[in-house]
Amino acid sequence: MALNALYVDFNSYFASVEQQLRPELRGKPVGVLAVMAETTCCIAASYEAKAFGVKTGTGVRDARKLCPNMIFVEARPPLYVEFHHKLIEIVESCTHVEKVLSIDEMVCKLTGSQQIPENALKLAAKIKRAIAKHAGEFIKCSIGIAPNTFVSKVASNLQKPDGCVLIEQHELPQRLYELPLRALNGIGRQMEARLSRYKITTVEQLYAANRNQLQTAWGSVEGERMYDKLRGLEPHYVKNPRSSLGHSHVMPPEQRNFKGVSAVMHRLLQKACMRMRSYELLTSRVAVTVKLRGPHFERVPSWGLETAISPTDSTLRLIEVLEAFLQCYPETENSPYAVGISFSGLMSPEEVARDLFQIEPLENEIKLNKAIDKLNLKFGKNTIYFGGAHEALKDAPMRIAFNHIPDLVVESD
Repeated sequence: MALNALYVDFNSYFASVEQQLRPELRGKPVGVLAVMAETTCCIAASYEAKAFGVKTGTGVRDARKLCPNMIFVEARPPLYVEFHHKLIEIVESCTHVEKVLSIDEMVCKLTGSQQIPENALKLAAKIKRAIAKHAGEFIKCSIGIAPNTFVSKVASNLQKPDGCVLIEQHELPQRLYELPLRALNGIGRQMEARLSRYKITTVEQLYAANRNQLQTAWGSVEGERMYDKLRGLEPHYVKNPRSSLGHSHVMPPEQRNFKGVSAVMHRLLQKACMRMRSYELLTSRVAVTVKLRGPHFERVPSWGLETAISPTDSTLRLIEVLEAFLQCYPETENSPYAVGISFSGLMSPEEVARDLFQIEPLENEIKLNKAIDKLNLKFGKNTIYFGGAHEALKDAPMRIAFNHIPDLVVESD
């Protein structure tokens, strides 16, 4: 089987962009924070920081203990998105980008003479040179080349930073046997524990399992897909429509109270409504979550609520749902440190069955939503807003999720 996939994984992406744009950070341990607070954690760390054991998810206090000279900077998501699009163009100038998988990962499909190992390696070197020339020498990537996307992803992780690893079909599966299960994309801590219950603790045992055994272990068709992935095959995926969207935010210290929770929730809801309308979708389910910490910063169970609603994209209707949730917020000495809101059960207006008891949205209400979106797109996101968000206008800036790259027009602040 020929080499089909070339996987490009940008190393310590957020931190690398900061080092590229700010020379004073180069060669130094850098941690990128969603919000500048001692109680938050790193959403990215430079390789200089990783050398001290600091990684994504390391708390600020722990990072300072591991690396006293640690430099913390606040994340700038719009810049990372702009760099992301620039990097796609750079890679595209060398070969076609088949699929963008996240803000810092993309896969290219190899065809024709590119499938010859030496040519594939030359292409990888060309991509690296183009990135250094047009994006900057501090933007590094690791490249994996293999018969399918899955193995090329695994290969890209084997030599970081700035590596290039090629795995050919005849090297499978033996080349993977030396790796721990967690080195395979799609196997996290919980899946590892689940596989262990089925007596699968090594990649060799995983490979030896048949389709039915893996389907049982995964409890879904994903187990059968893993069977194909390990053999260098590209499994078939049915593209599903968007099923949910949402926003979350780590609260700044001054907002860690009920008033702050309410204001930030309103801000998140209004952002999510505008984004949902840009997709021309309606939501039929709303959920809110508040993460809490005890008096001594220990984690305690989160608080949250969820409800089904008649499909809508109306900010006014959804504010009513949020206000009903907030009336149930518990009286507690625990401090809220992060909040989130999500819309699920998304559907297009054409999919909605007429609800006998649903009040049809007023024409004025529809016009109001359109007018608010239009003015905010033209003059800035806080030009017009509903009053519940007033105390959080500077909070909940753009965030980048693993599988969602923000639209700078719709989602910029």
